[in-house]
Amino acid sequence: MIRYILALTWAVSTVALAAAGDISKINGSIHVESGQESGDVSTVNGGIVVAEGARVRDVETVNGSIRLEDRVMAASAGTVNGSITTGEQVEVDGSVGTVNGGVELGKGTRVKGSLETVNGRMSLEAATVGGGLETVNGDITVGANSRVDGGILVEKTQGWSVRKQRNPRITIGAGAVVNGTLRFEREVDLYVSPSATIGQIEGVSPVRQTLQ
Repeated sequence: MIRYILALTWAVSTVALAAAGDISKINGSIHVESGQESGDVSTVNGGIVVAEGARVRDVETVNGSIRLEDRVMAASAGTVNGSITTGEQVEVDGSVGTVNGGVELGKGTRVKGSLETVNGRMSLEAATVGGGLETVNGDITVGANSRVDGGILVEKTQGWSVRKQRNPRITIGAGAVVNGTLRFEREVDLYVSPSATIGQIEGVSPVRQTLQ
């Protein structure tokens, strides 16, 4: 997780060195038009919207949110201090991650890499993640008919806060599948639908209840 954060921050800090075909700004938002093809899309102090059907490579910002609309294709998406949301049928070849912000994946969205947050909620709506879910303080909802390969990791807090924090809530919905280990390095509240399929649970024993 720390390596990912440092890599993302460094990548966006070099926005001024963008190559031909890339779109980059400092202190401004970016809107990639519907159907447009572009290289890397990056900004500092601004949000990014990639409109329906556009194709881009890495999408990155600091202090801004990212929106990938229906049928967008991207290499990866990451932000520090912002959320990431997708429409339907979005394809991401790599990973999606935030530091202080949530992630919402719309119906039919496929992320081939991992989905990571530090302080942010994850929500999958009939979506697929191929590289596992990872968080420190965020709630996770693997919604109905979603699929996660690579398991779930909730990391223990190390220097993030000295205060007693509430337990993250992990919800696995009806018909959802989580392949791989569910590893919890801190206490969590785990809710599992009777029709969900999950892997082995390891680490700090969670509170496990069954959704009706």
